[in-house]
Amino acid sequence: MDEKQTDIPEGTCKRSICPVASALDILGDKWTLLVVRDLLMGKKTYGELQDSPEKVPTNILADRLKRLERAGLLVKEPYQERPVRFAYRLTDMGTDLGPVLQGMMLWANRHIPGTLPFSEVEKLMDRDEENKNKNGQG
Repeated sequence: MDEKQTDIPEGTCKRSICPVASALDILGDKWTLLVVRDLLMGKKTYGELQDSPEKVPTNILADRLKRLERAGLLVKEPYQERPVRFAYRLTDMGTDLGPVLQGMMLWANRHIPGTLPFSEVEKLMDRDEENKNKNGQG
């Protein structure tokens, strides 16, 4: 899959030409953006994604990863041969969702009491990045 892909494959968005409806056709369930969030925060493997606090059911996680790959938002690369295991990473198009998630976090901080402040999420992301660099993964 071409990492520089800039267009969602034709026929992926079917409801209307409205940009919000079209984005929701790809991202509009309660799990997909959590997978994107975790990939943005540095998780790479299926096991790491399964360990999210929301505990995405395995069948749904597998489906969302396939859906995101078909839409060109992530790529999977084998990191082990027997059994074959994959690492997942966002493409440029997937990474472009970062500001969208940031906006959602800021909105939630403002309107939903008890949500983790965005500054704390940033610290978690920085810590994950530091750990990757220490382990030679960055």
